[in-house]
Amino acid sequence: MNKHYLSLLIFLVMAFLSVSCTKYRIESEPFTEDYYNIDTAKIQNGGVQIISVETPKGTFNVWTKRIGHNPKVKVLLLNGGPGATHEYFECFENFLPKEGIEFIYYDQLGCGNSDNPNDTALWDLSRYVEELEQVRKALNLNKDNCYLLGHSWGGILAMEYALKYQSNIKGLIISNMMASCPDYGKYADEVLAPQMDQKVLDTIRQIEKKKDFKNPRYMQLLENNYYVQHLCRMPLGNWPEPITRSLGKLNSSLYVTMQGPSEFGISGKLETWDRFELLSTLSIPVLSIGAKFDTMDPEHMKKIASKVQKGSYLCCPNGSHFCFYDDQKVYFEGLIRFLKETENN
Repeated sequence: MNKHYLSLLIFLVMAFLSVSCTKYRIESEPFTEDYYNIDTAKIQNGGVQIISVETPKGTFNVWTKRIGHNPKVKVLLLNGGPGATHEYFECFENFLPKEGIEFIYYDQLGCGNSDNPNDTALWDLSRYVEELEQVRKALNLNKDNCYLLGHSWGGILAMEYALKYQSNIKGLIISNMMASCPDYGKYADEVLAPQMDQKVLDTIRQIEKKKDFKNPRYMQLLENNYYVQHLCRMPLGNWPEPITRSLGKLNSSLYVTMQGPSEFGISGKLETWDRFELLSTLSIPVLSIGAKFDTMDPEHMKKIASKVQKGSYLCCPNGSHFCFYDDQKVYFEGLIRFLKETENN
């Protein structure tokens, strides 16, 4: 082969690979060595920042950790549960850094590495909104750089925060959460429950009627007949370790107070929460993410995108509640595309 032709061919192949690898990169803030910037004047601690937050019951500390550095694109992650931990988001480390996207782990009060006051009076949505506002300020996040990504219960918190403080953030990602808990309960009863083996469902309902939620049979039935279908569509033994680690640390007091003890619908403090009609007041860019096999109604999440003023919808056709694991390629390509398009508009 002519050596000049071979050189040209190698050049074209390398150029193609370069373009392919940057397909979803944030064009306005390309990846540079500064993404992992190190201030040599300070002791390095892996990006951890402990933030003191004021509450009606005193001052407590919450834990945050920054991954990367991008002055224009910072994604603050709000975990679900309520009462789980930031840890189930760890797969984000495999996708966002190579695109130059900074993101921040945050354990809400009562979760993970943060203080746990063991006071149910503090398990309150409006208080969590004010906690989030204090965290935002402490992290120097604002309308020029901050995207909120809330998953599950974190999506409720993100929506509630945005309805009060949207002028403080650049964009909103609602991942796997409906904007109405009554609608969620209706979907669980009318769509998800009938899909189950009815003998299994009857046993689950009997246990719930007796309020015997600590019965190991209850969790066993849910894991084998509900979780593997609608939480993470893999055999339990194959569930990603960050999910099992995070859920293994679930604060049950927080979960039951807010969600209620049943896995079908909501019966705690959030039982009547409904902000769907108010979503029309949101003028910031919003991405709603749903999945075909989710515990949440994907059609409702599609409607969220049309209800807000600048909305878009991402459907994960093979995913469930943790679709950033069981439909990972679709999830992250869609998320990165949203951030890229928002930055470039």
